[in-house]
Amino acid sequence: MDSMRTPQRAGIAGFYRGLGANIGRACVLNATKMGVYDISKGQVADATGWDRKDPRTVFMSSVMSGFCMTITVSPWDMIRTKLMNQPTDAKLYDGFVDCLVKTVQEGGVLSLWRGFIPIWARFAPTATIQLLTIETLYSTFGYAQI
Repeated sequence: MDSMRTPQRAGIAGFYRGLGANIGRACVLNATKMGVYDISKGQVADATGWDRKDPRTVFMSSVMSGFCMTITVSPWDMIRTKLMNQPTDAKLYDGFVDCLVKTVQEGGVLSLWRGFIPIWARFAPTATIQLLTIETLYSTFGYAQI
């Protein structure tokens, strides 16, 4: 198990490689999910005549949110993964910006979205289940919906 050797090779700090990119990714992911979800909910309701609380509106808005999450988070995922997987004995990148620049130089800007379809296949159902669940719980317990 490589995780058992990490403290020996890189100390406790080795467990925190890529933490900054992970935090940035989480911020971008959640801001995109909730922002797109709220805006698309209004647009879906206006375009279809469905109520904002209608499960069809929630479903369609969640799928749109998952798609937009994939667009905004894929570059962060790429950089985070490269930072976290770099060898402990031979540092390949000096941080987020260095990794981003080297990645774009090696593979072009579109390389940041490599793996888009599998990421979307993960995000779309996850966002849909999360948002349908939270809306149902809000409704069940009498809270205002998103």
